[in-house]
Amino acid sequence: MKARLRLLALSLALGSATAQPVPDTLAQRAMACTGCHGKQGRAAPDGYYPRLAGKPAGYLYNQLLNFRDGRRDYGLMSELISPLSDAYLKELAGHFAALDLPYPPPQRATLPAAALAQAEQLVRQGDTTRKLPACVACHGDRLTGTQPAVPGLLGLSRDYLNGQLGAWRSGQRRAQSPDCMAQIARLLTDAEINTITQFLASRPMPADPHPAAALPAPAPLACGGVAP
Repeated sequence: MKARLRLLALSLALGSATAQPVPDTLAQRAMACTGCHGKQGRAAPDGYYPRLAGKPAGYLYNQLLNFRDGRRDYGLMSELISPLSDAYLKELAGHFAALDLPYPPPQRATLPAAALAQAEQLVRQGDTTRKLPACVACHGDRLTGTQPAVPGLLGLSRDYLNGQLGAWRSGQRRAQSPDCMAQIARLLTDAEINTITQFLASRPMPADPHPAAALPAPAPLACGGVAP
């Protein structure tokens, strides 16, 4: 693990040094990321590592800051980017955000149609009795994210979505304060997380998979770090 980490860090920060000179481009350096996140940042087949390609640049940049500065806890990521400057991280985020690549097919849902319908209601309408906002209020009507810094929720595996909501509930994943997603995750029951993540993972990408240009309305909660 340590040897792999050193190799990845060297590739990311300095580029590869081989007998045959390799062009020292950002795309070449970004190949250090694709060992886990898949070719061109399209995500690995196991779904544990998320897709990077096409995510809003502000979102990717904020997550790199969160890993580097300790708000997100994954040792390999934190050590890999710890020596990198804000400017370099922003450049790296912009590289992956600019990639326009096909998405994987959706996963098959195993829940009854009634349970998926309840999940869709929470995703699209929320629950005012619990002050639980709808997912679409921030992630966009198409659930493909919004510029400059809110990610899409489609094209991700159920396991990854489950893991991230669980990490917010436990405090393992944090964002800049106020951490609106931690508030939302703690309002959801285990059963709701299961149905929502199955619903999202089973949805096909819309004809236009790109992030929306802006939030459809003012955000229902104050969220730290939603601007790059």
